[in-house]
Amino acid sequence: TRSSDLARLSYFARMSASKPIVVFVLGNPGVGKGTQCGLIVEKYGFVHLSAGDLLRTERKRKSEHGELIESYMREGKIVPVEITIKLIENAMKATGSGGKFLVDGFPRNADNLAGWEREMRDKADVRALLYIEAPDDVCWERVQKRSREANRVDDSRETFLKR
Repeated sequence: TRSSDLARLSYFARMSASKPIVVFVLGNPGVGKGTQCGLIVEKYGFVHLSAGDLLRTERKRKSEHGELIESYMREGKIVPVEITIKLIENAMKATGSGGKFLVDGFPRNADNLAGWEREMRDKADVRALLYIEAPDDVCWERVQKRSREANRVDDSRETFLKR
């Protein structure tokens, strides 16, 4: 139930750790991951890191990986795990907080999870996975609205169906 999930999250939020605490937040595009993360940030003091936002920011910076990220996102493909993990790790460090992180939209597949284990096992402590569900038609409506408002290349119907 929702209250028991929140109680567990509250427990994780209070625990101290030698490594940062990570909760993965997953669900379809438009399901409300960002909205729910915002509520958790307010109530429990987590830092919200959206893998998609980190990738979009890196793409706009025209970095060495920018064009690669652009092509992968436009085609609805998963960006190479090493790139995504490095962006998440750098964002965690940049917060200056050794604390608690909601990592939204990652891992997206078994390769992502294996890459996280390989690169981050000794650097962060994954405590939970929060999976959010909503009907596909509701998610698609939200994605269309977001696409109009934010002009995101990764919010096409084709990309939505792949993710």
